[in-house]
Amino acid sequence: MRIVLIGATGMVGEGVLRACLKARDVTEVIVISRRALQGYEDPRLKVVITPHLERLQAEGDVFAKVDACFFCVGVSSFRMSEAAYHAVTYDLTLHVAQELLRVSPAMTMVYVSGAGADSSEQGKTMWARIRGKTENALQRLPFRHVVIFRPAAIIPEDGIQSRTAVYRWMYVVLKPFLILARRISPEHVLTTSVVGDAMLNAVRRGAPRSILNPPDIYRLAIISQA
Repeated sequence: MRIVLIGATGMVGEGVLRACLKARDVTEVIVISRRALQGYEDPRLKVVITPHLERLQAEGDVFAKVDACFFCVGVSSFRMSEAAYHAVTYDLTLHVAQELLRVSPAMTMVYVSGAGADSSEQGKTMWARIRGKTENALQRLPFRHVVIFRPAAIIPEDGIQSRTAVYRWMYVVLKPFLILARRISPEHVLTTSVVGDAMLNAVRRGAPRSILNPPDIYRLAIISQA
């Protein structure tokens, strides 16, 4: 599989990158990033540096015949205006999706949203409305498949950290409780590797439905590779 990965420097994206590089059936990982990746040496890894992702142009053969895009870009809405959050969450995502669709229409688009996203686009919570709007717009695009991930609690593994300072502190404080909760209910408290494995299986086998909540993601992840 040839995979495009966006958001590899974030907590979820780095977990997905590691899952891709562990997978024997992944032949190439094309990371689109604003900055170089540190600490990864693999002949299957290709990094495309794009300082302005909102201006990405999918030209040439790099993005042709791609099997999937794993879109893991996300920001906290804390202290952001609705216009700014809309630009980062909706406008950016749709621009990248349309560029990739233009050159690889047969690919699977996997988008990391969040638990509580508002598919009605009418709720009172700003971030949930915009996430729901983004999900709906992606599902209208004629990709081979569009799969929406709505994770809730995710435990970072193997030294992976969130780039958001408040989230890093939150994980330090809550990690013992999250680990205990995962032992009790692993389908509701996911890990970065579980999310990555589930994404790969969504491409290999397809997803049971277009929007996946934590238990769906967990079950998709534990399907053994054929």
